[in-house]
Amino acid sequence: MDKTAERIARQRMHGLYLSRKCENIEQLSHELLGLHCWFHRNVAFSALIRGADLRGWKTALTKTWLYRGTLHGVVYEDLPLLLSLHPGKVGEAYTEIAEKVLLLMEDGVYSRAEMRKIFAFEYDERVIAEAFSPWGGVFYPLAKQGRVAFRNMTSRDFDLIAAEPTQSADETLPLLLRKFFAVYGPATLSDAAWFFGLWNARKRELLARNMDEYSRLEYNGETYYFVGESAQMGEIPELTLLSGFDPLIVSYVDRSILLPAQYKKAVILKSGICLPTIAVNGQIAGIWNIKKNEPVLEFFEDQPKRIQDAAYSKVSEILIRTMGQL
Repeated sequence: MDKTAERIARQRMHGLYLSRKCENIEQLSHELLGLHCWFHRNVAFSALIRGADLRGWKTALTKTWLYRGTLHGVVYEDLPLLLSLHPGKVGEAYTEIAEKVLLLMEDGVYSRAEMRKIFAFEYDERVIAEAFSPWGGVFYPLAKQGRVAFRNMTSRDFDLIAAEPTQSADETLPLLLRKFFAVYGPATLSDAAWFFGLWNARKRELLARNMDEYSRLEYNGETYYFVGESAQMGEIPELTLLSGFDPLIVSYVDRSILLPAQYKKAVILKSGICLPTIAVNGQIAGIWNIKKNEPVLEFFEDQPKRIQDAAYSKVSEILIRTMGQL
């Protein structure tokens, strides 16, 4: 890793609380603009790795869909801002069902499975399958509107909320960009477009923005932006655990500073799943997990015994701290 790449890695690890601690999961989610949770336990892993306490975590955050259509654990008060970039719109064919869903929820029906049974008397199987798809169905646009969210971080049921965006995407984008570069920087504008799910015309508009307010550095022909002094950062830890879908991996278009190309397929599967990983001196060197209540570790190349022992100890600690929590 050359000096510029090391500087970028150091600053990112500092911003993302990997070379310092964040003891409060709500503060962590607030600063990181939500915690990715394709699998809810990744939120718990990500929080523990960064020093946060898990007590009450299932209700401390709200699970809902954010940018790129992915599930995140979010501070409830942040939802109007974070949802503003991509307002949800229920398809015309499902408007009636969506409104009936909201009425059922007002009457205390929160289960998607129960709703499928209720609507089976009114609609054919294809409509029911699409409207109540496990990938979201009508709940997805309603969640993007800030009207529903999962009942808690581990539940499959939904609840009514009141977190509708109060500002337009154009009004909130400058604020969100600054938040992104303050934590995820140094990063490129393409990274920001990827993170926020801005495609086509909106990405071109972003790439044309005046960025004079930001600090910057050049690396491999790209301009990297950040906020604040780059001196405010710790050293790269010798050993770092990263959660599945960790912000340090999934938030950037180019991951080569952290993830060597030869290991990419072992970390990011064809299905899109990003596995929990082990970084040695800021470079991904293996994967870890907890399976059948046992720590599982695999290094891609031989590592010193102290690294192996320390990694096993860290995974074992996460296992102990998450027992009964997930």
